[in-house]
Amino acid sequence: MDLIHKYFNSLSPTHYEQMSALEVLYKDWNAKINVISRKDIDNFYEHHVLHSLAIAKFINFLPNAKVLDIGTGGGFPGLPLAIMFPQTNFVLVDSIGKKLKIVDDVAKQIGLNNVTTIHTRAEQLNDKYDFVTSRAVTRLDVAWSWAEPLLSPVSLHSVKNGLIYLKGGDINAEIPNNCIIQKIPLNNMFKEPYFAEKAIVYGHN
Repeated sequence: MDLIHKYFNSLSPTHYEQMSALEVLYKDWNAKINVISRKDIDNFYEHHVLHSLAIAKFINFLPNAKVLDIGTGGGFPGLPLAIMFPQTNFVLVDSIGKKLKIVDDVAKQIGLNNVTTIHTRAEQLNDKYDFVTSRAVTRLDVAWSWAEPLLSPVSLHSVKNGLIYLKGGDINAEIPNNCIIQKIPLNNMFKEPYFAEKAIVYGHN
């Protein structure tokens, strides 16, 4: 938690309490279902929570906005963002039901009321959202093909509705033709070596 406080030093007491509870809950679940690798669980706050919260450095989600987290797995980046933005509605989607069971339990245990989970594939969704988030679940062009039809045409934020994708490495071969891309290196936000090659990729029409 020291690492989270280092970069988000204005957390409310509720934020701090909920963030602090995450590691114990995930370690308990990880002993039953291998949702996070042993190597990563030992760096839980850096590799999962802080990585997810990079999106909160990029954008302040508005109250009542709708954010879809595709391929959320154990709840990243969706759950940390839901803690940070308690008045924003987060829908966390994954095709593996047992992972969503963990998300539901963690959200309940820490008192999050702004998280809904859906057990389905991204291609089967048809609602509209302000933003789609995800964390390196597939190629950028594939992620955009899922996100684009789900984006609301009305933008209310300071940046246009779009895909906010946590992805490292060279994305040049993955940029779709019908998408405007902005890449924000995470080492501009966080100084830990883990983030040296990682970035937010923001895409919109």
